[in-house]
Amino acid sequence: MGHAHLKEIEAETLKASSLLIFTLLGGMLVISSFIVDMPSVASVLFQYDVAATSGEPFSTPYSDVLALLGTLMLAGPLVWHAVQCLLGGHLHMDELVALAVVAAVALGEYQEAGIIAFFMVLSNLIETRTALGARASIESLLRLTPDQAHRLREDGMEELVDAKELHTNDVVRVRPGDNIPADGVVVSGDSTVNQANITGESLPVDKASGDEVFSGTSNLTGAIDIRVTKAGKDTTLGRVQDLILAAEGTRIPVMRLIDKYAGWYTPTILMLAAIVLFFSEDKDVGMHKAITMLIIACPCALVLATPTAMVAALSCAARLGILIKNVVQLETAKSLTAIVFDKTGTLTTGELSVSQMKPAPNVDGADLLFAAASAEQMSKHPAARAMVDVAKRAKIELSHPEAFKEVPGRGVSATIGSDAVHVGRSTWLTSEGVDMSFMSDPEFAEPEGVSLLYVARNRKCLGWVGLEDRTRSEARVAIDDLRELNIRNVSMVTGDKWSVARRVGAEMGCTEVQAEVLPEQKLALVDDLKRRGHRVAVVGDGVNDAPMLAAGDLGIAMGAAGSDVAINSASIALMNNDLSRLPFLIRLSRSTASVVWQNILFGVLFIVGMMVLAIWGPLTPITAAVAHTVATAIVLFNSARLFRSGDESGGDAESYLGSLLTAPSVETTSYTEATGTAATATA
Repeated sequence: MGHAHLKEIEAETLKASSLLIFTLLGGMLVISSFIVDMPSVASVLFQYDVAATSGEPFSTPYSDVLALLGTLMLAGPLVWHAVQCLLGGHLHMDELVALAVVAAVALGEYQEAGIIAFFMVLSNLIETRTALGARASIESLLRLTPDQAHRLREDGMEELVDAKELHTNDVVRVRPGDNIPADGVVVSGDSTVNQANITGESLPVDKASGDEVFSGTSNLTGAIDIRVTKAGKDTTLGRVQDLILAAEGTRIPVMRLIDKYAGWYTPTILMLAAIVLFFSEDKDVGMHKAITMLIIACPCALVLATPTAMVAALSCAARLGILIKNVVQLETAKSLTAIVFDKTGTLTTGELSVSQMKPAPNVDGADLLFAAASAEQMSKHPAARAMVDVAKRAKIELSHPEAFKEVPGRGVSATIGSDAVHVGRSTWLTSEGVDMSFMSDPEFAEPEGVSLLYVARNRKCLGWVGLEDRTRSEARVAIDDLRELNIRNVSMVTGDKWSVARRVGAEMGCTEVQAEVLPEQKLALVDDLKRRGHRVAVVGDGVNDAPMLAAGDLGIAMGAAGSDVAINSASIALMNNDLSRLPFLIRLSRSTASVVWQNILFGVLFIVGMMVLAIWGPLTPITAAVAHTVATAIVLFNSARLFRSGDESGGDAESYLGSLLTAPSVETTSYTEATGTAATATA
């Protein structure tokens, strides 16, 4: 899909270039028709006796020929497109312009027809070139993947192959300055990789053996060998390309509203022009007024008001690592009033570390860690990775788990040797028949602010492992920015225990906290906020939070680069873990809506005002064509402002877009340990 769209963009560019050449040639012919009408020129070129025509309007037959030729070159594409639309059974704006040009030619006003056609084609060219310019970031995205790759054979020698021939488990060598041809994992070498085009990160990232890299990112400093995990359209870049291109084709309600009334617009304008012509005492004057009305009524500025703004906003978001699947979702972001965060991996780094262990009486600490880490080897949960890492650092040799089973939100079970091992929450272990009686001893009480996983072997508890997760450094700043954007409710939901949830919630300034809940129970908070009249966005890592992400008015997946689950489960995917992108997204949404309505209001006022001048004022067809081109350019350039909103860090965009907004009061809510409406106060 991506390469096909790239060819489509190239074809559009070639078509626009060809049209530009014909426009310049036609324009030169029309200008030449005015030049040969100049007495001094005619006397030199055609030996005209200028004195003999003194007191009469001077003209030569050559000027009409040049003007007519220029008009045919300029108006030909407009008239042909109008005919195609009529034969296809639908109306388009070109019918009005084509009719105006044909009417001017019928009156013998060849120069006037040529000038009208020139400015209308020029308007179309501005539209085409600006639209292509707004999509330049998408085109550059499509060109990021290199055409060829250096694949390593089994004998260690390199072979140059087409990138599309790469398969999973192939090993490719990427030298400094080359773009990475596929998603993969570094197997040897160290380097620094610029992955801003995928994640929006402003600084390059150091990569070493075992680190993940993405197709289309740029290798900067060292040579690295990469084992391919995804190639072609299955890569993160390929998925991003397809989703951005799909988003371009979606339409928001205001766009559909314009389409709804387009069917009667052209007949109404034709009727008004006919009425003006019918009631005009001077039919020549009436015809010129009708032609002027047809030119002004061509609603280029109005039709382009929304799509140009949306394309610019989508391009800006993609440049900053925000993947928006549908422009309707961009529109939704402007009216959010509540945001629900998952804790682990969203407000916190998700990189848990084992901070404490408490073996049961007569249980060795190494035995406790061996059982826990062996059972957790098959899990991708951050807690599992933390226990496996600490066991490896302690040089504990782990056993391969059999009959592994993971129960989301509760824990894992596996068979280690001949023993049944359970690792998870105390309530789950109790429900599985594990003897937890020793936990009543104060010595084994849960420490405040630490997540505990209990370990049992053959229904006997071996003790607990304590883990801690750090909050993201930028999270509190991002939440404060969200409050300034009238996000009245910032909630956190987690399956972790209450002591940890309270600590993180207090650090983040959350208005509501839900803890010790299963994934399906997280939906209750989202539904409760909706019942209270909130427009709710849900932010999670996209792996364990898919049901909750789908339940919100807007689902936002964090750290989606490399994760198909995250990209598929959410409405919007943040390719990195930078929470400052959230307030920027809302500001971009509100600014986009503002630009759309500015464009629409300008388009309506322009048509109404100019129609009045065309009927009762001094407006001529040529002046109308010039004004139409200027109006189209104003709308396009107003939309193009959105494309440069924000630099790579988002800071410039926040200062610029933030000036458009006010900071209303914020609703805060006291902590509640049960689902339901809590007491609220205004801060």
